[in-house]
Parts: sequence; structure tokens; C-alpha cells
Amino acid sequence: MAQQEITPNLMKGYLEELASKGKRIDGRDFDEFREIKVESGIIGTADGSAMATLGKTKVICGVKCVIGTPYPDSPDRGAMMTSVELAPLSFLGFEAGPPRENSIELARVVDRGIRESGMIDFEQLCIEEGEKIWMACIDLHIMDHGGNLFDCCTAAAVAALHQTMIPNVQYNVGEKPKDEKMNISLKPITCTFAKIGEAVVLDPNLDEEKVMSARLTVSHDENGVMRAMQKGKNGAFTVTEVKEAVLKAREKDNIVRKAIEESFK
Repeated sequence: MAQQEITPNLMKGYLEELASKGKRIDGRDFDEFREIKVESGIIGTADGSAMATLGKTKVICGVKCVIGTPYPDSPDRGAMMTSVELAPLSFLGFEAGPPRENSIELARVVDRGIRESGMIDFEQLCIEEGEKIWMACIDLHIMDHGGNLFDCCTAAAVAALHQTMIPNVQYNVGEKPKDEKMNISLKPITCTFAKIGEAVVLDPNLDEEKVMSARLTVSHDENGVMRAMQKGKNGAFTVTEVKEAVLKAREKDNIVRKAIEESFK
């Protein structure tokens, strides 16, 4: 049996017993985030970039705007693509090679929260209707996996997009080209919950993720409007637990949003 399989088998009973007593392995309350820090503008060659740290989890995001062809059903709108690199150096369980299921799911959840919130003004990204558009490529790289990649990746992507400059000069776009800031309206933030025994906890660390039976990620904008939701793992949440998670996410996401705002100062 591999080491990564032995650990959760030994830890499961202990963490569930702790949870039944209202405790967590790192001493946090059930609805408490780990310490979060966001730094913007860390990659000089990117059009926008940020690094988010959530406890021991660390993610770097770079945004590049490249010229492409619009989709037939949206000839006057730009596009966005999100990818996640799960490097083996960040976690023993990650393997080199093409994207796998966990990488694809992570990218889709981040992408959906941003897309469904209307955060990006895609009409601004149209250069020539039906012919030429800007494509915003969001590349996320996991530097250290300490649990809850969903919320950390979303924070890094949102911060990077907020200070992304469209490179008109580099691509000679416009009669008198000059770079312009990407129009950003809302800041979608995700809050991820884990089911451990009969308890539901916010922001699971790596040990908690290894033993959780179910995962729920909820995305809200700053107006408190829910924009997306993703359930993972084979376990289940009750209707009451889902409703409570949605309300708790709406209350707690301001902690992450504040860290993003601080990175712009």
C-alpha cells in the first residue's frame, strides 16, 4: 500500500473523533480560514500575476493576453482559458504529464466562478468583430499543496486579473496603441467545505482533505450573489448542510477579498 493511502487510514478515526468534539487538528474553529496572504505583480513577463498563500498552500497565477479568433456564437466577445499545473515538486501524489482529472476539475471550478460572475468585460476583448479578439489565458501553478487548492487558486486568479494590462503596444493593436487595463467588475471568491464524519469544516487542510467524505465549493461575488457551486468526492451533504455552507461562505469570503484588496496597495 502506498504511503499516501496509509496516512488517511490512520488519521480518519482520529480526525472524525476530534470533529465530533467540535475540534480540528490545527486548532481552528469549523468556520475559520487559515492565514491568507496575496501578493500582486510578481511576474514581470506576465500581463497580470499574483501569488496566494493559504496556510501552507501556495499558488502562483500568471495571465497572458494573446490574439485569437472569436467563437462563431460570440463574434464580438473575447475569450478566457484557465489551466492548472500540478507539479510533482508541490506534492508527492502529483505526477508529471498531461492534465489529469484533479487538475481539470480544479481549472473548471476556478474558470466557472470567474466566468459566471461576469468579472471580465469580454466585449472589451474584441479587437475586430468576427475576426480578431484577445484571449485571456489564466495559468495557475501549484507551488506547495497544503490543502484547499480551490480557494487559493481562485484568490490568485482574481488578484492577477485585477491588475492585468492588455498588451496593445506589443501586438500593435489600434491606430495609436497603448496598453490598457482590463475592465474588471466583480471579485468572485470561493469557499470550500469538507465533510469529516458528521461535521462540516471550512478551508480543509491537507490532512482533512485526505479523510473527508465530501467536498463543497461555493462561489459568491461581493454583492452576496452565489455564482457557482461544485460538489466533490463520493460522500453527501444534507440539504441543511448545503444551505448553512452557502450562508457561511457569504459571511466568510470577505476575509479572502480583503487579502486581495491589500495586495493592490
